[in-house]
Amino acid sequence: MNKYEALRHFCTLADTMSFKETANKLAVSPQVVTRMITELEQYLGEMLFKRNTRNVKLTPFGEYFLPKAQRLWAESERLFTPSGERNEMSGIVRITLPPLLQHQTILQALLAKLVDFPDLILDWRVSLHAADSVEEQIDIGIRVGNSPHPQFIVVPIATFSEVIVASPDLLAQYGTPHSLDELMAFPLSGLLNPNTGKMWHWFFGDNRMLVPKNPRFISNDQHAELTACLSGRCISMLNYQLCQPYLARGELHQLLPDIPMPAWQLYLYRPYQAVTPPRVQRVFNILEAILRKIFA
Repeated sequence: MNKYEALRHFCTLADTMSFKETANKLAVSPQVVTRMITELEQYLGEMLFKRNTRNVKLTPFGEYFLPKAQRLWAESERLFTPSGERNEMSGIVRITLPPLLQHQTILQALLAKLVDFPDLILDWRVSLHAADSVEEQIDIGIRVGNSPHPQFIVVPIATFSEVIVASPDLLAQYGTPHSLDELMAFPLSGLLNPNTGKMWHWFFGDNRMLVPKNPRFISNDQHAELTACLSGRCISMLNYQLCQPYLARGELHQLLPDIPMPAWQLYLYRPYQAVTPPRVQRVFNILEAILRKIFA
């Protein structure tokens, strides 16, 4: 017995109380309706209808069974409703991004755009850790790096560079380094790689790199690095956008400006998949517009 079809026939017959009208509504013959109801009664071991050639009436068990059957039938109808007929902006969208200086601004702009979609659930994950899109069921990501995964649909947004910076107090105490070799003798900061637990190398545009020796400050948060640098505790390599306001006010000074620095790409991505829910595509498009406006 097809239980799904049996419920449909039972609920429709309970509404019409007519085998002929039920058959017309379901585009089947009255014999099919009779067979379906008989099979359901045999399966349940109870009569659902009292009927003769003129009348159809629910039995006491049929009255007990009807509201449960209607709820289950309605839920089945909702479950198998094509996406175009459902509320496309309901459900969860998981987004991952690093702790960008602008991440609160990005979130505020996104929430403002989604104010008309109360059934949409945002799962907003801020972390330096590169989330596994399969394991953590990520729908959309914002990352900064060089090589996006080939299985991602990628939209480049902006390019970032880094600068080596120090506070005036530190330079007054230790002097100014004029080469990378001299720099290594200064108190430096180190940023931890969340995937390895080790410090990131300092990369340079001419393929040179160094690892801070005997760092004075270590963190997994670049904003904390900035705070330590501003306090005069260390020299740091930081994102230019993060430092720019402090450079403009003279609270930080750029060091070794002639050394080429690498460029990092900020990009928006989502995993390739056979079907992309409309809510994910819409949030992706909204985020792209927000990011382009912020990082223009």
